[in-house]
Amino acid sequence: MSDQPIQFSSGIPTTVLPAPAPADAERLAAALALTGEERRTAVSAVVAASPRFLAGWAELGDLGRDTIERYAAYRVGYHRGLDTLRASGWRGSGYVRWAEPTNRGFLRSLRGLGAMAAEIGEMDEAERCAQFLLQLDPSGTAES
Repeated sequence: MSDQPIQFSSGIPTTVLPAPAPADAERLAAALALTGEERRTAVSAVVAASPRFLAGWAELGDLGRDTIERYAAYRVGYHRGLDTLRASGWRGSGYVRWAEPTNRGFLRSLRGLGAMAAEIGEMDEAERCAQFLLQLDPSGTAES
């Protein structure tokens, strides 16, 4: 009999998205330190320079000037996130946990997309987003 412990898994894979480039994270932190319209403009510049930076899209959605602008930013973050998930080995099912900080840009975009969809009356999309979030992380996401 082996002294090594037996490792059990749930059988459901977990995907962890790669960390952003340190320079992107630093530029986003600096942009978020600004106030008012300067903040939104600076975050927009970060996203324009690094359109695959998921946390940038989530922040841009948070800073949108109206529901449609927020919806659009979250939708782009969501779709860029799906691309990144697939490139990271995700095959359409499995967990993408909030506990992993690098997953949060995608999950925030998905949550924001659902909220904005509800605001514009797209209840089927809002429900799909809520269900997808629960499938990706049944423990839920922190409110931010």
